[in-house]
This record gives sequence, structure tokens and C-alpha cells, in this order.
Amino acid sequence: MLIHLVNPNTTRSMTEKAALAARAVAAPGTEIRADESRDGPASIEGPYDGALAVPGLLARIEAAIAAGAEAHVIACFDDTGLDAARALSPHPVIGIGEAACHTASLVADRFTVVTTLSRSVPTLRANIARYGLAGRCAAVRAAEVPVLALEEPGSDACRRISAEIARALAEDGSEAIVLGCAGMTDLARALSREHGVPVIDGVTAAVVMAEGLVRQGLATSKRGGWASPAPKAWIGRRLDQARVEA
Repeated sequence: MLIHLVNPNTTRSMTEKAALAARAVAAPGTEIRADESRDGPASIEGPYDGALAVPGLLARIEAAIAAGAEAHVIACFDDTGLDAARALSPHPVIGIGEAACHTASLVADRFTVVTTLSRSVPTLRANIARYGLAGRCAAVRAAEVPVLALEEPGSDACRRISAEIARALAEDGSEAIVLGCAGMTDLARALSREHGVPVIDGVTAAVVMAEGLVRQGLATSKRGGWASPAPKAWIGRRLDQARVEA
């Protein structure tokens, strides 16, 4: 089974971190092929960055389809470009935000999401409501850690995230924590041990879900909003041209 893990930003070190976590939970016989966008922002912090990242993300998915990928994992907690990717690909596409929140709802009655910056909070709240989990999510909190600080040696990012988790457990009545950024994937187990509650990483949750869908022979429905894109006139660089460059 070939699963394509795509980082919608352009930071290679974040891709490598997510790929390491994905391969650690992948079943024998599952290959994880990971890449990042070649066209877009270095990090995704809020809706502006997310909008700029979508064309590069779709180009990578288009190339992965041609290479034989059987499922895709979008490694951004904002679930950047998720609907567009599901329309583009005939195979399952899992966003790590949706996967993490559904996983949390299976192991706890109430959970809190701890993300990076406040500007991401409205997008995450809207996504959680759309996924039908607003009643289970006690809060979406920001540790006020820039995404790229998670890649800096010696950064105090982990300490600040841990402090926000402690506040969430004390104030929200939560029983589990969802880490709201793919760049936090390597922190999940240590933070779970430290705080004594499940701490869910979306990358690993999404990989396991993607494997399960492929094994069940399930593909994205092509009725309604995720129907394949219709051919139409185009001005500027087409997606298939971007795919060749990817």
C-alpha cells in the first residue's frame, strides 16, 4: 500500500518530522511517500497562508496520483485544501485535523485542541463544528508559538505547549488533548506521559485511518461536492503544468 503524505507548506524539516511519525505507526507493507509543496508559504498560520498553499498542495497530489498513491494524508492541522483534494483524487484523502479530533472523541468525552497561534483558532473552530464535534471540543487554545519555532533547536516551544495543556486540563474539564499542528507530532508521547491523559497527534491518526479505508476498498464519493472537477477554460498556469514541475 502506498500512502502519500503531503505537507502543504514548503519547509522540508517539517515534512521529515511528519514522515518519521507516519512510518512509526504504518503497518508492514505500507510505504509512506512524503513531500512538501514547492509553491507556497514556509508555514501555514491562518486562512491567508492556507489559501496561498492550496495550488502547490494540489500539484503534489496530482503527481502522487500519477505515481500510484492509494491514499493521501494532508499534514496540516487546518486541513488546508481538504475539499479540493478530495474532489481531485479518486482515493481517500485524510486531513490530520479531522482525523485527530475524531480520534479524540473515541478516547475521551471532551477534548481541548492546543494549537500554535491565535490567528489559527477561528479556522479550527469552524472545522470542528463542521465535523460535528463542537459539542465534544471544550476549547481551542493557542500556545502562541510560531509554527517554525517548532523546528528551532533550543526553542521553548515545548515548554509553552505543555503549560497550555496544563491550563486546559485545569480550566476546560477536558480528558484528552489534541495537538493542533503537524510540527508537534514528535511531542505527543512525552506530553501524554507528563500530563497523564491521551495526547493525540493528527499525523499518526490520519495514517492509520487512511490504511483502514484502503483495506476496506473505500474511495471518496464522487457525488456532490467531491465530484471530479469538470473540464473548463483556463487562464494562467494549469494544474497539470504545475504537476510536471512538482
